[in-house]
Amino acid sequence: MSAKAIREYDGKLLLAHYLLQSPTLAETKPTPAFAPSQTRLAQVNLAHVSTTDAADKIADAVEAALDRAERQNPWLTSTKLVAKPDQLIKRRGKSGLLLLNAEWPAVKDWIRERAVKEVSVGTISGVLKTFLVEPFVPHPQDVEYYVCIQSHRDGDEILFTHEGGIEVGDVDAKALRLAVPIDEPLASSERIEAALLADIASETQRKALSSFIERLYAVYVELNFTYLEINPLVVLETPGAQPQVIFLDLAAKLDQTAEFESGDKWALARRDPAAADGAGPAMDFPAPFGRELSKEEQYIQDLDAKTGASLKLTILNKDGRVWTMVAGGGASVVYSDAIAALGYAHELANYGEYSGAPSETQTYEYAATILDLMTRTPHADGKVLIIGGGIANFTNVATTFKGIIRALQEYKQALIANRVRIFVRRAGPNWQEGLRAMRELGETLGVEIRVYGPETHVTAIVPLALGKAPAAGAGAAAAAMPSKLAAESTVASTPGTPGAMDVDPLRSAGPSVPQPAPAPTAAAIAEGKAAPWYSPFTANTRAIVYGMQPRAVQGMLDFDFICKRAVPSVACMVYPFGGNHVQKFYWGTKETLLPVFASLKEAAKRFPDADVVVNFASCRSVFESTREMMQLPQVRTVAIIAEGVPERHTRKLISLARRADVALIGPATVGGIKPGCFKIGNTGGMMDNIASSKLYRPGSVAYVSKSGGMSNELNNIVARTTDGVYEGVAIGGDRYPGTTFLDHILRYEADPGCKMILLLGEVGGVEEYKVAEAVRAGRIAKPVVAWAIGTCAGMFATEVQFGHAGALANSDSETAEAKNAAMRAAGIHVPDTFEALPGLLNQVYSDLVQAGAIVPRPEPEAPKIPIDYAWAQELGLVRKPASFVSTICDDRGEELLYAGMRITDVFRDDIGIGGVLSLLWFKRRLPDYACKFIEMVLMLTADHGPAVSGAHNTIVTARAGKDLVSSLCSGLLTIGDRFGGALDGAADLFSTAYDKGLTPREFVDSMRKQNKLILGIGHKIKSRTNPDLRVTLITDYAKKHFPASPILDYARAVEAITTAKKDNLILNVDGAIGVLFVDLLRHSGAFSREEADEYARIGTLNGLFVLARSIGFIGHYLDQKRLKQGLYRHPWDDISYLNPAALQSGMSATKGDRVQVGAAKIVSK
Repeated sequence: MSAKAIREYDGKLLLAHYLLQSPTLAETKPTPAFAPSQTRLAQVNLAHVSTTDAADKIADAVEAALDRAERQNPWLTSTKLVAKPDQLIKRRGKSGLLLLNAEWPAVKDWIRERAVKEVSVGTISGVLKTFLVEPFVPHPQDVEYYVCIQSHRDGDEILFTHEGGIEVGDVDAKALRLAVPIDEPLASSERIEAALLADIASETQRKALSSFIERLYAVYVELNFTYLEINPLVVLETPGAQPQVIFLDLAAKLDQTAEFESGDKWALARRDPAAADGAGPAMDFPAPFGRELSKEEQYIQDLDAKTGASLKLTILNKDGRVWTMVAGGGASVVYSDAIAALGYAHELANYGEYSGAPSETQTYEYAATILDLMTRTPHADGKVLIIGGGIANFTNVATTFKGIIRALQEYKQALIANRVRIFVRRAGPNWQEGLRAMRELGETLGVEIRVYGPETHVTAIVPLALGKAPAAGAGAAAAAMPSKLAAESTVASTPGTPGAMDVDPLRSAGPSVPQPAPAPTAAAIAEGKAAPWYSPFTANTRAIVYGMQPRAVQGMLDFDFICKRAVPSVACMVYPFGGNHVQKFYWGTKETLLPVFASLKEAAKRFPDADVVVNFASCRSVFESTREMMQLPQVRTVAIIAEGVPERHTRKLISLARRADVALIGPATVGGIKPGCFKIGNTGGMMDNIASSKLYRPGSVAYVSKSGGMSNELNNIVARTTDGVYEGVAIGGDRYPGTTFLDHILRYEADPGCKMILLLGEVGGVEEYKVAEAVRAGRIAKPVVAWAIGTCAGMFATEVQFGHAGALANSDSETAEAKNAAMRAAGIHVPDTFEALPGLLNQVYSDLVQAGAIVPRPEPEAPKIPIDYAWAQELGLVRKPASFVSTICDDRGEELLYAGMRITDVFRDDIGIGGVLSLLWFKRRLPDYACKFIEMVLMLTADHGPAVSGAHNTIVTARAGKDLVSSLCSGLLTIGDRFGGALDGAADLFSTAYDKGLTPREFVDSMRKQNKLILGIGHKIKSRTNPDLRVTLITDYAKKHFPASPILDYARAVEAITTAKKDNLILNVDGAIGVLFVDLLRHSGAFSREEADEYARIGTLNGLFVLARSIGFIGHYLDQKRLKQGLYRHPWDDISYLNPAALQSGMSATKGDRVQVGAAKIVSK
C-alpha cells in the first residue's frame, strides 16, 4: 500500500519541524504572516502491553508510561490539557473519547480508565494503547477553520471552509477548493485568498491563513503526504504580534513508497530533542483501529520486508472456518469475493497473498504460519483450506508448492484432528509438476485434497469447498460441460470437478479467428503512418528494454517467434551499469545476439524504429529513467514494471507523458499483449500458457485490467469462451496508473479489429465511473462486459488493504458494489458475480456472432514452442546452449562471413589486411586511411633484428629442433612490459594524463616524483638529432589523414620537455603507435568514446605488436631452418660466473676460478 495513515502525534511533529523550513512551491516565497504555536506534545504509548497480561502488570505499565510522559514534558503539570486516543479513530469527540480542559491528575485518571481496554467506535471494537496529550487552547468558535489537502491524479486540491470544528458538516458540499496541478507552482497569496478565504472578514486572519496554507502545502509536497486534514485550525490574534496558528486536530497519510526519499526527514522530525544529534526512529504506520497486528501478522510482515517477493497476511477471524492461501494480489481478492458471495464472509478467517516468485523456504514459512493459526482451535463443521491462485507469469508453481507441501506434511496430525479439507487450483510455469506433487500428497496425507488446473475457472473450487452446488444458467460457466483440455490436465485426487469453461457452442464448428492486419510498409513507417493512434502495438513494433532482464527479453522473443514475426520485437537492451556489449538469446531454437547499451540516447540513435520502452528500473530510479525516455521523440509508449513508485513521481510522469504524447502503462504492471503482434515483458506468462490461451493470433475481445496476474486469467477465460484476445493491457495496481481504463477502452472503440471489450476493475478509485459515463454518452458503442472485484470489502468489520496499492475504498462510491451498480445502470454488461463472468462473456460473444459482427474462421495450426535448456530440464525436455559465442565470423552458410561481410566482397572491395583486421577485431569496416595505418604499423613493427629477446628466443628454440609453433610461442612469451608492452603502456599513460587535463610539464613532473619511466619515451640509439624514421613515417601520415590527433600533439609536447634534459628521450616508435592508435579510435567516427577506451584497455595495441612481430619471428625460424643451424650453446666467455663465497675469499672471477657448489672447500684449478 502506498498511502498509509500516521498518528496525529507524528503528523504534528512533522508539521512543527518543517512548517517554516520546507522550500516554497509558490512562484515567490511570501513572508510568513503568522506565528506557529509552540510544539508541546506528549505521547503515552502502551503498544508493548497486551490485554492478556496480568492486571497488575498492565497497571504498572500504565503508571510507567504516565511517569515517563511527565518527566519528558514538565509542562503537563502546569497547564490545562486535552487528552485523546491516537489510533486512527474517526470522530473521537462524538464517541466520548476526548477529554478537554483538564488538569494533569484528571488526565492521568482518564487514561488509566481506558488504557489497554477494549472500546467500541461504531461497529468496530479495539483496544486503546496510545494516547496524545497536549495543551488546551481556549478560543472562540468563530476562529475555527477547516483545511484539507488531498492528492488526485492530475494534482493536489486544497479544501477550506471558515466553519470548522466538531460540527463541520458535509465538507465536500460546503468547502471552497483550489486545484494545484502537479507540474505548476502554487497560486499567489492573492489567488489563495480569493479562492479559499473570501468568506473571512478579518484581513489579518486572511493574510495569516493564506501564508499558513502556502507553508502547509510546501510541507505536504516535501514530505510526500497524500492526505492532510486539520480540523479545527485556530487562528488567534494578539495585539502587536503576528496571529498564532494552531492545528488542534489532525489526520494525515504519507506515501510509504516514498520512504527511500523522505524517510530520513520523517525520522528527523521524530527525534527525541533530549537525545544527541542523529536521526530519530523510522516512521510508524499503525494498523487501523480494531485491527492490532498479531505476532503472526508481524512475522509475515517482517518476512515480506526481507524478500523481493510479496507475502501478505491479515487475520480477519481467528476462529473462522474458511482459510485461504492464494497466489497473486488480484486473485486473492476474487477468492475472498467468492467466499463472501456465498454467505461465508463471517467464516473467512484470513486475507493474504503470496506472489513475486517466493523461494521454497519463504513459501514454507508462509504456509506454516497459516496452518499453525488454522489448527489451533477446532470447528464443529471442520475447516476448509483453499490453496488458490491465478495463472502465474513467472512464479514456478512446483517450487512454491514444495514449500506448501512441506508445511502440510509437518502439520499432518493437526490437519487430521481439525478435519481439514483442502482444495487446490493453480496454473502457471511448471503447474503440471506442482499439481502432480499435490495430488500425490493427497494419497498419503490422510486429508482430502482436490486439485485442479487452468481448465477450471479460477474460483470454481470455492463453491465446491463450501458444499454449494454451482448455480444454474450462463453465470455458472456451464459447469456441466466438459473441458476439451480436461483429459490433458485435470489431476483431481478425489472425484468431482468444479466444471470447465469451454462454453461456446459455435467454436467446435469453426471459431472466429480474425486475421491480423497486413504489416505496414517501410514507406508507411518512414512517413509516420505505420500505426494509428489507437494501435500502439503492431507486428512491426520494436522495443528497447531498460534493465538487465534476460528472462523477460527471451519471453518477448519467443512470443515473436511463435507469432512468426519477421523482425524481433526487442531491438536492444539498455543497462547503465555496464559498458556496451552484446547479450546472447534464442530466436526459436537458434542463438542470436542483442546489443546492450549503456545509455538510452545511444540505443535510440542506433534503433530509431524502436518506439516502445519497457522500463524495468527500480522504484528508486524509474522516475529519472522514464523522464529521459519521454524526451526521445521516437518513443510512443513506456511501460513501467516497478512496484513501489512514489505517487508524486507517478503523477509527474503522467503529466510529462501527456505533454510528450506518450502512453504510459504502469507503474506496478506486468504490461500488455497484442496477440500475434507484440507483448510487453513477462505478460502472458510462460509459452505454454500463451499457446493454450491462443495468444499467438488475434481474437475479437480487447480487455483492460488492473491486475497483472488476473490478466493471465482473463486470457484463459476469453480464450475458452470466445474466439480469443484481440489486445489486453494491465494498467497496474497503483492508485494512479499512467493510463486509465477509459484511455484504453477508447482506443479499443476506435480500433476496427476489436469487436467487444472486457473491463476488470476493482475496489478503490473512480475510473470505472468514467467508463460508465462514456458508455452512457455514446462515446463507447461496442459491447462492454465489466466487473469490479473486491465486493467482499464491505463485509469486513475493519478496513482491509487488498493486494494492490489502489485497492482500498476511501468513500462509498469507491466500493466495488457501487461501481458494479453504476456500470450496470449505464448499459454495461455486468454479471452478478465474478464466477458468472465467463458465461456472460460467451453470451455477448455469441450474440455478436449471430448478428454477423464476428465471422468465425478456421483455427490456425498451433505453433511449436521452444523452451530454454534449464527450464526443459525441469520439464524433462532439452535445449542445449552453445559453449562458445562468436560475433566476428560465420562459416555456416555457403560463403564465409567476416563480421557479416562476404569473403567475395572482401576481395572485390580490396580492403586489404587492414580491412580484414578491422572486421575481425572491431566488427566493423574502418575508413581506408585507418586500414592503411594499421598496415603501416604491422610493417614497421614486423621485426627489429635478431638481438631482441623475442627473436633471440625464437632462434634458440628453432636451433633446438623444435617446430614452428613452439618456436613462435617461445618468442611471443617474452612480450610484456619490458618488451613490446610499451604500446599499451604508452597509450594508457599519455591518454590518461591528457584526459585528466595535466599539462605536459605536470605529467613529466608527476612521473619523476613517482620514480617511474614514461613508457614510449626514450631510445638507445636514436635521438633528436638522429630521429627514428619509423616515427616520422607514421606521424606524418597521421597528420595528413587523421581527423584529429590531440594525444600525438600532447606526446610531442612531452617529448620537447624530456629531450631538453637528454637528447635521446624522444618519442619512440612504441609511443608513437600507442598515442596514434588512441587518436584513431577516438576520432575516426567508427567508435564511441567508451568503445575506444575499451579497445585500448583490453590489449588491442599489444595485439598489433603480437601480430606484427609474429611475422618477424616466423622469418627468423625459417632463416635458421634454411641455414640448418645446429643446437645453440651460449659461450662461457659471455657469462660472468660469480659466487659470494668465491668473492669473499679473494678469488678472481676473471681468472677462471671455479666453485664447486655445496663443497666444504674451494678447489682451484
